[in-house]
Amino acid sequence: MKGIRLALKQRLLAPGLALLLALVVNLLAVHPAAAGLPPGNAVSDPSALLRNALPIPETDLQDLQHRLEGTSDDLRAKRWSSLSNAVRRGQSLLTSRRARLISNFPSEQQATAESLLDQLELDWRTLAEATEARDRDAFLTSRRAALSTIGSAESLLVGPFPFEIPETFVALPRLLGRATIELATTKGTLTAVVDGYNAPLTAGAFVDLVQRGFYDGLPFGRAEDFYVLQTGDPIGPADGYIDPTSQQQRRVPLEIMVPGEDQPFYNQTFEDLGIFKATPVLPFATKGTLGWAHSDEALDDGSSQFFLFLFTAELTPAGLNLIDGRYAAFGYVVDGFEVLEELTGSDGIVKATVLEGAENLRPHG
Repeated sequence: MKGIRLALKQRLLAPGLALLLALVVNLLAVHPAAAGLPPGNAVSDPSALLRNALPIPETDLQDLQHRLEGTSDDLRAKRWSSLSNAVRRGQSLLTSRRARLISNFPSEQQATAESLLDQLELDWRTLAEATEARDRDAFLTSRRAALSTIGSAESLLVGPFPFEIPETFVALPRLLGRATIELATTKGTLTAVVDGYNAPLTAGAFVDLVQRGFYDGLPFGRAEDFYVLQTGDPIGPADGYIDPTSQQQRRVPLEIMVPGEDQPFYNQTFEDLGIFKATPVLPFATKGTLGWAHSDEALDDGSSQFFLFLFTAELTPAGLNLIDGRYAAFGYVVDGFEVLEELTGSDGIVKATVLEGAENLRPHG
């Protein structure tokens, strides 16, 4: 009897998720031209998505970042002349605007910024050498290093937490920054970065539960091929986290940040808001996006269950997946993709650990 109850319980949260994704597959099958529609935010690299989601002002540093990220098409087409021009222009910008770049950093961070820009100049030289040699692998390695350096510099530009979380949610934990999480699974280890700048309550609930050991030993109770792996359903009759003090299930609101807004929208889908073409700051645009599950009956009854989005460009293209604006993304897997490929519904989490960022967690408002 308990087995039947658990099977039913595991389907409580996000039961419509596969249906939403199936609608996209049908759209592309019935209307092949839809595959050629503008994909919205087509960025699908998790590190790039995290860089773009930092709450920082526009600077020349981001111009350099976007120039580098924009070389992918030329690299795929082996347009080495165009790549050489792009690298040269970036190198010139880095040199000519160095003083202005440094001035964008707080005074106490400028010495560190100087060192990072020194490193970036070295990265750029190796990038130029790879371009000159027309060495694709060396170009990718050098670009990855340069973007990593830019990301480290951009993180220094983040000021105080950018908004006030509504008093309505004062009892909920919140992550006022980012945290790096290790998920040791039965197939190997995943590393994920969760983003409290754009989903503080969702990321906060997740990190709080990781620190409590809540996810340790839990199976992936739901697995949809090409779509999602879901876990976080505790053993027993409850389908979420029961607060030991109140003995009530903790409920986390749907939380979605939209570019240009000062703070996230809570418990409202994009349909509710009438913003059908919007792309969230944290989109479901890459394999290993972490999403917070809720039922079809309510937007605010997510408690502990989360899913790993198994992004497939052909079936769930960025900007056309119908999950953006209906579920909250709160982070991305950044390492262990070969493990993610192997995970199935017969696997589970052995242990979840906070590697970095635990100091950003607050137990309540």
